[in-house]
Parts: sequence; structure tokens; C-alpha cells
Amino acid sequence: MNTDPDKLVKKHEALTHSDMRVVTSHVQREKDDWFLNTIMVEDCDVPFKYKRKKLYKNLKGQRVNLTYYPDVENIAGLDFDYMKVVRIRIA
Repeated sequence: MNTDPDKLVKKHEALTHSDMRVVTSHVQREKDDWFLNTIMVEDCDVPFKYKRKKLYKNLKGQRVNLTYYPDVENIAGLDFDYMKVVRIRIA
């Protein structure tokens, strides 16, 4: 499935697209049948999260193109901001 980020952003106004972001940290953990991936990118204090069915290669140090929207996760009564990734590609 080849998606154009510009089309996605025009169709869904809440989406944001970023090019050539450097990944500083990449963590993968298994939950049920999914692998939950969390990445941190340079010059951003908010984590980016996405799910995969299979283990994904480590992206630390890679440049990536991201399409995402902001979201909030409630853990133990505290709200934590994060970015929900809908599209990630190695640049």
C-alpha cells in the first residue's frame, strides 16, 4: 500500500507530516499479538508510538518520514501526551 502523505494530510486535518527526522531512541515490546514500537526523535520531547504485527528493525540513528497526530494516554490517573504514528518510512 503506497500512500501519499500530502493526500492524507489534506483529507485528515489533524494529521501532521514531518520529513527527515532523526530517531534518537527506538524501543519494541510485545503485547498480545502486537509489537508496540516507541520512538523518540531529535528536538522533540514527546514519544511517537505505532504498532506492528512483526518485529521491526531498529531505527535508532535512521532518518524517517512520519505522518502522525497528537493523542493523550491516561496511565494511573495521569495524562501523558504522545504522537500516534499512522505512517512511517525510512527516508
